Amino acid sequence: MTFDSVLKDVRYALRGLTSRPGFTAAVVATLALGVGANTAMFGIVDQLLFRPPPMLKNAALVHRPYFFGTPRGKEETCCNGRYVRYKQIEEWTTSFSSHAGYTTNDQAVGTGDEAREMRIGSVSASFFGFFDAPPVVGRYFNADEDQVPSGTPVVVLSHAFWSTRYGARNDVIGSTLHIGPTVYTIIGVSPRGFVGLWPDQPPAAFIPITSYAAGNAVALRTGTWWTTFSWGWMNTMVMRKPEVTIAQANADLTNALQRSYQSQLEEQPSSTPIDVLKPRAQLGSILPARGPNASADSKVATWLGAVSIIVLLIACANVANLLLGHTLRRRREIALRLALGVTRLRLARLLLTETVVLALLGGTAGLLIAHWGSAALKRIVLERGEPLPISDTRTLLFAAATAVGLGLLCGLAPLVQASRADLTSDLKSGVREGTRQGSRTRTALLLLQSALSVVLLTGAGLFVQSLRNVQSADLGYDVDPVLLVNLNMRGVTIDSAAQAQLRRSLRQTASAIPGVENASLQLTVPFWSTWNFGLTVAGIDSVHLLGNFELQSASPEHFETFGTRILRGRGITSADVAGAPLSMVVSESMGRLLWPGKDPIGECIKLGADSLPCHYVVGIAQNIRTQDFRPDSSHLYYLANEQFRPNRGGLFIRAHGRGGDMIETVRSALQREMPGASYVTVTPFSEIVGGETRSWRLGATMFTLFGGLALLLAAIGLYSVVAYDVAQRTHEMGVRRALGAQASDAIRLVVSGGLRVAVVGVVAGLATAYVAAPYVEPLLFNVPARAPGVLGTVAAVLLLVALAATWIPARRAARVDPNVALRSD
Repeated sequence: MTFDSVLKDVRYALRGLTSRPGFTAAVVATLALGVGANTAMFGIVDQLLFRPPPMLKNAALVHRPYFFGTPRGKEETCCNGRYVRYKQIEEWTTSFSSHAGYTTNDQAVGTGDEAREMRIGSVSASFFGFFDAPPVVGRYFNADEDQVPSGTPVVVLSHAFWSTRYGARNDVIGSTLHIGPTVYTIIGVSPRGFVGLWPDQPPAAFIPITSYAAGNAVALRTGTWWTTFSWGWMNTMVMRKPEVTIAQANADLTNALQRSYQSQLEEQPSSTPIDVLKPRAQLGSILPARGPNASADSKVATWLGAVSIIVLLIACANVANLLLGHTLRRRREIALRLALGVTRLRLARLLLTETVVLALLGGTAGLLIAHWGSAALKRIVLERGEPLPISDTRTLLFAAATAVGLGLLCGLAPLVQASRADLTSDLKSGVREGTRQGSRTRTALLLLQSALSVVLLTGAGLFVQSLRNVQSADLGYDVDPVLLVNLNMRGVTIDSAAQAQLRRSLRQTASAIPGVENASLQLTVPFWSTWNFGLTVAGIDSVHLLGNFELQSASPEHFETFGTRILRGRGITSADVAGAPLSMVVSESMGRLLWPGKDPIGECIKLGADSLPCHYVVGIAQNIRTQDFRPDSSHLYYLANEQFRPNRGGLFIRAHGRGGDMIETVRSALQREMPGASYVTVTPFSEIVGGETRSWRLGATMFTLFGGLALLLAAIGLYSVVAYDVAQRTHEMGVRRALGAQASDAIRLVVSGGLRVAVVGVVAGLATAYVAAPYVEPLLFNVPARAPGVLGTVAAVLLLVALAATWIPARRAARVDPNVALRSD
């Protein structure tokens, strides 16, 4: 086979395809939808689960350590995040060539009107050694600049921030930049495309981790933060030595962790004993979505990767059906070529070339669809991520492989059909004749499409119902009208009394803003931040073993502002001030748990040691959800703000309408009250809670999108099969009409045939969905994966679509003229 012969085959295929524009357009469009959807989804799943961070060296040897323990009888991730543990692990292990610590958070960058909150990477000096990313200007900070207790205030800018803020000027080195409470000296700029470990939200700059810790340790009053185990705030990464196996590294890491935990017990004797906790360590992927703490979003995205493959299979079955029908219509042409001496191998090559040309055309169109859809998918799945460019090599290779592979797979059925050509019968055949084998193959492909469509539509129905249940769930508070106000003092030093007065003043200012219904002080935020204290209750040895007990420091307006009801007793009032008896409001579940069968009102709870004074329960509040939409084991109690940390926290503000509509009004009014360079940030509470619903919104959106696409492809496939069958049976329909059959009989014959196929496909799809139910049920919310209502609705939808798809060919059969049909070939 020479290049010239291949070129001739391609030209012949193109001439044939342009002479049949309807067929060509149908195949290319179907391939484009399948390839485009999969290419766009591949970029998401690849980034979540497979693609190492850009410029990472020796990706196979880089791991994130995960630490496990059994503090409550069930193993869970624990014990990580302490700087002292990070340094101990580094000192007491021998399996790793490099260790690094890191964290990210939003900090104010700049001063005055130019100040903006941006993502900042706080990393150890060793962090940059994990990457092949030399700075384009200046240098990275070194180990001497990343020393406890306070590090050196130096900063490395990202290439994007350097370009937008400083116009990519080289003279930026040596100038200063205000980040958080500290003035940093710019010493370098990272290369274009360097994002550290955060491609979904690249940092604007990188600072020494010790500098960040020192600034926050002052605010949190943690003292010698680099020696204490009480502050968990960072993550670690390691590079395994090539000659060390993962099993050996895990054993080495576990031994170091147990030594570290033993030293923690010396500092905190009340911690869980080591023989109860059973701490162990395990290396995991540097990609969070592949770790034990993978988010629900990443789990749903993994499912969506499988869903996109199902869409590809449906597209393949549809294209195979179209190609098979096209080959059957060319039976006489194929037989004539064979009679003239064309070998079957040569014929197969011609047909395969035509299929590959179609696949490449469909793949090219699919890239355009992927280019258009990748940004939308990225916003839906990764939300803050930048869309991967379609010109990315991995994406292009995947698209090309998918298109060619799909074309070859789809071309198998017509190749098999052509190889079975019978010269005598095919040369004598008319267009109305088909082959039984071709009919069976097309029906089987149609059944596959219908069954897979049912599976996708079932997933869509389950996630839509889950989303509805989430949106109607009673959280114990209102969401849409509430704004969260956080205070960032940014190094402004005022005493505790002045801080408490500032918060009171801000609350009064907020309450006077037109459109604000109420405002209250707060310390913790559901789904965002929690505080825990050891509790002592008479008659209970270890209160912490009964569940999680979270506190909220509340002003008298809290319950009205937040929308949480007081069920019995009273809430926090203006009488609960310093010097008055210590009061506490507990949630209904906490009251039942600690005092079963008794009225909690008047009971005593001590925060910490038994020697401390009592907080007396004065009210029972409605249960609220603070960590998960599903019922959890968390219990909330409320302390009077004036009696507990009046100088800490921010505000909740309740608007008359949607809180999000008043962000700038509230921010500008409160900012005028802030001293010096300090500032406020205002966040709609709906954004915080909405982030927790993303996995269900993601599943509902994407399953519905892919399910609708699958349903469309299945409808087109059914229509093409039935329409082809009607065309082949024109003579038969004419005979039936000549013998007295009515038009309604012809319609009934065609529709019943199509519906029989659809019914079998529905049954097969429902059976598949039933078997897969246990695997998807953990991702749903208050809806069983085998919900009869969802399964019944899906079956009805597909049967209605099947009826619509068969109706047009059925009407065409009913209009057959017996005289014309009997005279036709």
